[in-house]
Amino acid sequence: GTYACGGYLAALDGLQRTEICTALIFDRLQRKMRTVETLHGEADGNWNQTFYLLYFRTLGDRQNQEAFLRLARKVPYKIVLRERLAPHAVEAMLLGASGLLELYRGDAYTLDLRRSFEYLAAKYGIEATDASEWALTEIRPANHPVLRLAQAAEFFAQDEFIMERAMACRTEEEIRRLFCVEASDYWRTHHIPGIAGDDRPKRLGTFKANIIGINLVSVLQFAYGSYTGREALRDSALTLLERLPAEDNRYMRGWHDAGLTPRSAFESQALLQLATEYCAAKRCAECPVGRRILNNLKIGNN
Repeated sequence: GTYACGGYLAALDGLQRTEICTALIFDRLQRKMRTVETLHGEADGNWNQTFYLLYFRTLGDRQNQEAFLRLARKVPYKIVLRERLAPHAVEAMLLGASGLLELYRGDAYTLDLRRSFEYLAAKYGIEATDASEWALTEIRPANHPVLRLAQAAEFFAQDEFIMERAMACRTEEEIRRLFCVEASDYWRTHHIPGIAGDDRPKRLGTFKANIIGINLVSVLQFAYGSYTGREALRDSALTLLERLPAEDNRYMRGWHDAGLTPRSAFESQALLQLATEYCAAKRCAECPVGRRILNNLKIGNN
């Protein structure tokens, strides 16, 4: 029930630790590439649509991951591009197709969104999702799907070459600059439709932007670099992970308790791979750390 090799890893010098983490990172990126390949096939080989699908899959928390992905399929990127110069229309499509507007009291703004969605749904043949498909209990206001979709509308309305810009990200600052988008003015005073609250910008935060950098940008850089044979882009994926801060989750807290604190997302992703693919299944004899410990024991016994 604990990460028994935490102390061993913490005692290694920087080069040895990086060597082990690199092996684990490649394992993890190869596994994540299978998801990218599936979405790329679903997108008929269109990388912009692949990016779009992966963005929505990454946008929500784990319990709404599939709901966000289903929505992205109902409102594909090519439709968003056609309406991109009218961000209100993009917001109407995403929120209308989510079905979530039906759960809340209408006001002038949301009624206008509904009317716009009716027109756009007829124009593009969009069928709304049933609101029951969303998990809304125990959701923090800043992470509410309605607010995330309003931020997504602004994100995809900002630039036609959004994937190209994501592939150029190399630092935490560039990730923040691209993804920390503020929802439209209405949301300054709303977390959910029809109920006014505190007046402040509803911007996608640094923490969430870094998660997108880890789970979307670095993964897609690695996958796209592999697909196109651009080794420099694969290297950029690793560099980006080295420059993003480590995640803070129950796995990392477990490693911390075992004596090891990750110094970057490169290390936290490696430790996540170790915890979920090896430690949880007690595959100690197969993992890069376990094999090294066993070899050292053999050498010591000889």
